[in-house]
Amino acid sequence: MVIKVFKNFFKKVFSNMFQKKEHIKLGFYGPPNAGKTSLANRICKDFAGEEIGTVSKIPHETRNVQFKEKVEISYKGKQMTFKMIDTPGIATKIDYEDFLKFKVKKKEAKTRAKEATQGVVESIKWLDDMDMVVIVLDATENPYNQVNITIIGNLVARNIPVLIVANKIDLRKADIKKIEAAFPEYDVVGISAKYGKNLEEFYESIFKLTKKI
Repeated sequence: MVIKVFKNFFKKVFSNMFQKKEHIKLGFYGPPNAGKTSLANRICKDFAGEEIGTVSKIPHETRNVQFKEKVEISYKGKQMTFKMIDTPGIATKIDYEDFLKFKVKKKEAKTRAKEATQGVVESIKWLDDMDMVVIVLDATENPYNQVNITIIGNLVARNIPVLIVANKIDLRKADIKKIEAAFPEYDVVGISAKYGKNLEEFYESIFKLTKKI
């Protein structure tokens, strides 16, 4: 009887250790307007038939964590199910005057700034829930800044597998090499979320990253 109990116990332990996650929690992080929602939208539209959120030229359009359950991604005969988590843009300072430049009225601008600030706090809290993270950066911007360092630092502290996406490679000013030089310890994939350019390499890297979970 005792032997049987031990056998069942160890069988359960080893089964839990080696079974694959049914739903991999994949988070999209990065500074405002880098293209997180654009990329998440394209993936969700392709594999789930509907988008995850709204895209706008106004910064901090995404001010709450939004997600889509059970997005089954198929690539080269492989298939995995993800919980897609799109987060508000990380910023060290959010001023309501930033919204006034886009002809947003002062009262609404102050509301947006408050919501965006709360969204940043929420984004960081959600990190504890992530299995892996895609950091989306604007390939036309300088990657050496406090925001990106803060995001990377939080991920390193939590030992979360990371893929860096250099978005907007369709633009003339895009420079992937700068991002690769800034974060040499991570894989960097250049894409255009807007036009769906180079998504094959992106999916290849995502499936590769799942092995580190």
